[in-house]
Amino acid sequence: MSQSRRTILAGLSAALLISAGIAASPADAQELKEVRIGFQKAGIFPVVKQRRTLENALKARGIEVKWVEFQFGPPILEAINTGNVDFGYTGDAPPIFAQAARANLLYVAALPSAGANEAIIVPENSPIKTIADLKGKKIGFAKGSSAHNTTVAALEKAGIAYADITPVTLGPADAVAAFAGGNLDAWTIWDPYLALAEKGKVRVIASAKDVHEANAFFLANRDFTGKHADIVALLNQTFAQESKWASEHRPEIVQSLHEATGVDSEALTRAVNRSLFLVTPVTDKVVATQQATADRFFKLGLIPKPIQVRDIVWNWTPGS
Repeated sequence: MSQSRRTILAGLSAALLISAGIAASPADAQELKEVRIGFQKAGIFPVVKQRRTLENALKARGIEVKWVEFQFGPPILEAINTGNVDFGYTGDAPPIFAQAARANLLYVAALPSAGANEAIIVPENSPIKTIADLKGKKIGFAKGSSAHNTTVAALEKAGIAYADITPVTLGPADAVAAFAGGNLDAWTIWDPYLALAEKGKVRVIASAKDVHEANAFFLANRDFTGKHADIVALLNQTFAQESKWASEHRPEIVQSLHEATGVDSEALTRAVNRSLFLVTPVTDKVVATQQATADRFFKLGLIPKPIQVRDIVWNWTPGS
């Protein structure tokens, strides 16, 4: 066999291995010394960090785990895009904005949501009673976040134009103060901030499940995934196993979140009990739901161009 033919066949074999979700070369994984995980202090992340399951899964390969904390999704994706983080978690909207900006990332797993962990809330004495009453009002949410999507979906369902509200884009910490100070008519927010707010005098106008189908996602840097597909699959598999454990150990999740955040256990119990702990491949149904969101954002001029969600979906086969 000629040298050129051997080179072509070797390249083809590597491409097939990568497309199948298998590392092209064991040397790639051996060269990797650290995996950087972008996370928020929510869901199962504090307990997975505390239980050191990722560290134990990667120890045999000589790979360390570095946990990098963020307040919400969009900054995690920016870190993944720039290569400062390898793998992370966000809600449904951040990847759409990131893809529209040509971010160097891939969807690698889906985390279906029950849709109860995010809602539009108003003060208890507010004259706002329904979604339709949001017309002309100031609504706070984090720009490019899942709360942005829930807000837009709610307005669409009520037949209210996006131009007919005043969006106030604030990160969760700033929005807490703005809402408490009466500077917002309504606030779209997720747990544990939602659960904390519900301890006070607020009313839920609509939960995410009332206006759209919600998903969250694991995403990874595209280049990292190409070089270390086996590690991405291992991360997905480990989080999937931990999610099964979490479903049966909710009090432990509450305790871990309390220790990590200082948030009171009553609010955390509310948040954890309405959570769905599940990690799956990114199915055709999930892609279709995400594509509908992307099309909605483009129609409203929130992203500069149409995108095809499927273009950045990585195929994970559990157990591979």
